[in-house]
Amino acid sequence: MAVAITIWTRLRFDPAVLADRNLWLAMGVAASLHAAVGVATGPYMVKHMRGSFDEITALMKTAGIAALLLIAISWTTPAIFLPRSTALLAPALAIVFMLASRFLVRTYRSRLVSKNPDGERVIVFGAGLAGRRLVHNMLHDDRSQFTPVALLDDDRSKRRLKIEGVPVVGVFARLAWAMDKTKATYLAVAVPHATPELLRDVQRHARDLGLKVQVLPPIEDWLRQTDPQAIDLRDINLEDLLGRRAVELDQEAISEHLTGKVVLVTGAGGSIGSELCRQIAKFDPGRLVMLDRDESALHAVQLTLTGRGLLEGEDLLLADIRDAENLETQFATCKPDVVFHAAALKHLSLLERYPKEAWQTNVLGTLNVLHAAAQNGVGTFVNISTDKAASPTSVLGTSKRMAERLTAEFAHREPGRYVSVRFGNVLGSRGSVIPAFTEQIRQGGPVTVTHQDVERYFMLIPEASQLVLQAGAIGRDGDVLVLDMGTPVKIVDVARDLIRTSGKDIEIRFTGLRPGEKLSEVLFTDGEVFRETEHSLITAVNVPRIAPELVRPRSFSTADQAAAWLAAHVENSPTTALEPAE
Repeated sequence: MAVAITIWTRLRFDPAVLADRNLWLAMGVAASLHAAVGVATGPYMVKHMRGSFDEITALMKTAGIAALLLIAISWTTPAIFLPRSTALLAPALAIVFMLASRFLVRTYRSRLVSKNPDGERVIVFGAGLAGRRLVHNMLHDDRSQFTPVALLDDDRSKRRLKIEGVPVVGVFARLAWAMDKTKATYLAVAVPHATPELLRDVQRHARDLGLKVQVLPPIEDWLRQTDPQAIDLRDINLEDLLGRRAVELDQEAISEHLTGKVVLVTGAGGSIGSELCRQIAKFDPGRLVMLDRDESALHAVQLTLTGRGLLEGEDLLLADIRDAENLETQFATCKPDVVFHAAALKHLSLLERYPKEAWQTNVLGTLNVLHAAAQNGVGTFVNISTDKAASPTSVLGTSKRMAERLTAEFAHREPGRYVSVRFGNVLGSRGSVIPAFTEQIRQGGPVTVTHQDVERYFMLIPEASQLVLQAGAIGRDGDVLVLDMGTPVKIVDVARDLIRTSGKDIEIRFTGLRPGEKLSEVLFTDGEVFRETEHSLITAVNVPRIAPELVRPRSFSTADQAAAWLAAHVENSPTTALEPAE
């Protein structure tokens, strides 16, 4: 057609030219050449995102190659009446026609009814790349249970924009208006990097309006496969609301720290210890030694690492960190280069009742591990602490604070690097609120929360473990490395989210703060001077040292005296002098 129009125009719109056999021959040759080139190089055999630079480039490339061939034919084949100017102008006109026709066809198709017009009416929050692709797939996928009826986006420049015929009706603040106008029952969040604060706000508003909320997985998940589909939408979970994010690690630094080394993990069967083992194994250590006093926990971690739970091999050590003599024997046998000390007692309320146990495990047990490490020339020692060690008000916090101070003392006395890593609650770990709430909901309630204003920092187990590895690789001797915990979350909100997810009507009952418990945890003790590190999610502080001689059992006439002393010496300042009881 472009050839015919070009020649007709060139010959001053003479209708007689349309009856010329040469014109139709030239049109046939031009069409055949264009089709052949289009099949060979695109765009007819390769799909491009519509309206994209790639699609336009493919069309121009096809028309350009066809034009060159047409010029060559017009010069070498006099039998075909084809002015040379036509061979140059016709391809340009063909490009215009192709783009125009594609635009018209797609505009018409975009106004077609959804393949699932009776699906659940959904408002899509987010008119960016993810939102546009989601709307397209909802409309054209006959498996979709959703029909998009409106979009919301806080970018005001997108007002009056239409995507596949679905309008952007305003910012998120207009959710109630959009719901009333469209009669939607679902809200789909298509914001790939939505912050936890945004998701909590979205969920709160949607819950007030009676909308069901669905969310796309993180962008790094769906980009590995295909465009986001309606079937990818899922309920908001606690990980979304607590703001967990992918951790960027300095793989080279960690690899240099662990690859080919003998790495020992105490408390290897616990939630953090077992995940540490799984993360360490990825860096190909020369040997990974797992120490725990719980044989069932060792069985479980070996099963996850090797697929075999036969409890065989020299890399499983059944030992108690309270047993200093056995600990030194085991360290002398395996000669670790790196030690991650994760063994500890961690339940605040129990340790308030049994301070002797906190003393023997968290203080003396840590001291035993430190001595065994020092006597065997360990290169790096990482003590895993807790945010409760910052301005402690509990036996647990005080015992972990003392473990930090002992680690700092060994950093001063011994060669090698001795560091501590401090972080808060770990989502889903044994004994955390999540399994407790889940079980209470399963039993029909009530869900018990100590106080309506109590809030805590949360991390995922893999996230915490990865940052522990990073901290071990970059920490300076004597540092206490504090992990970025994000924003603290109210425990009652966690309980409400779990109850909502269960679909049950469960009572929340407030029981009052327990002895030693804070309303809000802090990450730093007053007076601690902190500095930035090479990693954006890790901050370093220094704690005052304490001499092992001051906490040795011989400093007390009985273990009960030691326990009473620990319970009485809850620190409120990093400079508080710690002396043994008389």
